Amino acid sequence: MPSLSFRHNALSLIVGLAFSTSALAATDIPFWHSMEGELGVEVNSLATRFNETHPDYRIVPTYKGNYEQSLAAGIAAVRTGKAPAILQVYEVGTATMMASKAIVPVYEVFKNAGIALDAKQFVPAVAGYYSDANGQLISQPFNSSTPVLYYNKDAFKKAGLDPEQPPKTWQQLAQDTAALRKAGMACGYASGWQGWIQIENFSAWHGQPVATKNNGFDGTDARLAFNKPLQVRHIAMLEEMNKKGDFTYFGRKDEPTAKFYNGDCGITTASSGSLADIRKYAKFNFGVGMMPYDDGVANAPQNAIIGGASLWAMKGKDAATYKGVAEFMQFLAQPEIAAEWHQKTGYLPITTAAYDLTRKQGFYQQHPGADIATRQMLNKDPLPYTKGMRLGNMPQIRTIVDEELEGVWTGKQAPQAALDNAVRRGNELLSRFEQQSK
Repeated sequence: MPSLSFRHNALSLIVGLAFSTSALAATDIPFWHSMEGELGVEVNSLATRFNETHPDYRIVPTYKGNYEQSLAAGIAAVRTGKAPAILQVYEVGTATMMASKAIVPVYEVFKNAGIALDAKQFVPAVAGYYSDANGQLISQPFNSSTPVLYYNKDAFKKAGLDPEQPPKTWQQLAQDTAALRKAGMACGYASGWQGWIQIENFSAWHGQPVATKNNGFDGTDARLAFNKPLQVRHIAMLEEMNKKGDFTYFGRKDEPTAKFYNGDCGITTASSGSLADIRKYAKFNFGVGMMPYDDGVANAPQNAIIGGASLWAMKGKDAATYKGVAEFMQFLAQPEIAAEWHQKTGYLPITTAAYDLTRKQGFYQQHPGADIATRQMLNKDPLPYTKGMRLGNMPQIRTIVDEELEGVWTGKQAPQAALDNAVRRGNELLSRFEQQSK
């Protein structure tokens, strides 16, 4: 069977060739992205629809691997003069992109193209993540997400659990996974993106900072601070579940999503953007719940911080190309387009108008749980250190977190040692980034 990457590259080629006869004079707009599966299908569909209605331009989407791979490919391509016009970069690559000198801020692209950009149309919590100190957009929000909890309703019923009541707390999740295992499930609980979910969002959800300087928004001299008692206690709870066989570690990315929709795992925490694949492949009734919180923490839950990615305009292109970039970004922000993308993928509605339209269409009533990601993001007004993160070398820091947590799951080190090591090693990278940014 052809690999996903092969199929998506083939789809991208078809999209690019579809208009070669009728649009010979069109300006090509290379668009590198990291959307696989159903998400890749939707990206290609967006490109096709734009191309059909904008004959002067041709968006050429190309799948360039996962987020780390596409970021590395994009930066490397700048050095050789072969960068795409648009590069999708995940949220923790924001500080790296800002410091790279490889981009043109989105607000400048729109201004130079003579196209109005209303930054206020975007949901504030999302726009703030991708704006500079003056509130101007440096990249355009595209596929923003928060972690959510997916659970197998049929498995819950078999285990004697209420299929309409997902676990609200981590303590309840531990009990539910034990019941699922007792009922015969090989995997009670698994989590994707452990750094993003179990450290970054766990901290924000409980009103705790990940790093000083308001998680880096207030300066490049920020330092990591997630090795505190609350985070250590949480990792220790997962360690205990792992020893019992109730929590299973499958990998650093979204590997557990397939384990869930294949019916192997009863509960998973994953990106809200995983909904498209789960909806397509799950052969059982499933539900969506909020991220669990620790019932011993006062005032929890607080608010979730976004994941996903935004679209960056890369430097070195001509005026015609940048005008096409602005036209495409404007197209993506249209209420009908943004609402449809949200509804089909599970990503957040990036504009207020898209959210309002989705609500008016009755989508949330017809699809219970589809608004969970948005509700988590808006659960409470964010604290200065729960609005997101802007830390240099963050992709590499996430790798460090993965390495240290894997030491816990394999019994090689204790939770406190793992988080201490992750903070120490990560701070070395932050110090290096600070020096390079001066």
